[in-house]
Amino acid sequence: MITITDKAKDKIDHLMQDSQLGSDYFLRVSVKGGGCSGLSYNLDFDNEEKTGDQFFEDRGIRIALDMKSFLYLAGTELDFSDGLNGKGFNFINPNASRTCGCGESFSV
Repeated sequence: MITITDKAKDKIDHLMQDSQLGSDYFLRVSVKGGGCSGLSYNLDFDNEEKTGDQFFEDRGIRIALDMKSFLYLAGTELDFSDGLNGKGFNFINPNASRTCGCGESFSV
């Protein structure tokens, strides 16, 4: 399961409203090969379910993960920062043994 902080929920809601996405859209979280630590995080909005998708809901946000990503992201918390040290979504991933300085990639 992936959990979402209040700040991340507010930002996701804002992005969905700005993009005029309907209630049939959900947040797709995935892991792709690449980045300076080997694996990188990916966020997108989607409205098409794929075979093998795992669905969760936290704070009213519906989240989809493919099975491979689920194995890497189980227990992860999605946060959003808008401070001086950078702006964007942050993944607090208990499965990551190493992360890069920018926080956009990790390894296990």
